[in-house]
Amino acid sequence: MTGINIFTSELAAKRMELLRELVPRAARVAVLANSANVAATDTQLKEVDAAARAIGLQIQIHNANTSAEIDAAFETMRRERPDAVYVTTTAFLNGRSLQLAQLAAFHRLPAIYGLHEYVEAGGLMSYGPNVVDGYRQVGAYTGRILKGTKPADLPVVQSSKFELVINAQTARMFGLTVPPSLLAIADEVIE
Repeated sequence: MTGINIFTSELAAKRMELLRELVPRAARVAVLANSANVAATDTQLKEVDAAARAIGLQIQIHNANTSAEIDAAFETMRRERPDAVYVTTTAFLNGRSLQLAQLAAFHRLPAIYGLHEYVEAGGLMSYGPNVVDGYRQVGAYTGRILKGTKPADLPVVQSSKFELVINAQTARMFGLTVPPSLLAIADEVIE
């Protein structure tokens, strides 16, 4: 087997650390998961649970497999009032970045995501692979195959560039002050 690993669940601990740094008072974190994608979700939930326990956070898992279920999950979060939200990374959830960013803002729930598109849509913060670099790697990989290299002879390639994106405007809206330590390591700060 060969291919490209873009890292999703492997970054759970780092995302939790970054969320805790931006929202230091957080004790309970709602985790939004897409249970229809069993393989990706189960792996991510194990990593999220371990990361949360390591830094003393409680998690509450909310499953959503449709847009209506996302709305319902945020309504439940509104009633339960977690301190923050962690959105897992699946194709379904990634395709609803605008809905998720808007619901988090509407319910005033600081959230972290795996892709910068969420932050561009008004979400608070993301940490994940640089998708453009991933596509570049896919292109180079495909080029090698088209030039005659057997796929079985190619190693598995991993994402090598990760990006932290913070929406400072959203942070201000939540009454959060972005610590200088996060600003120093952020790849992009949206004003």
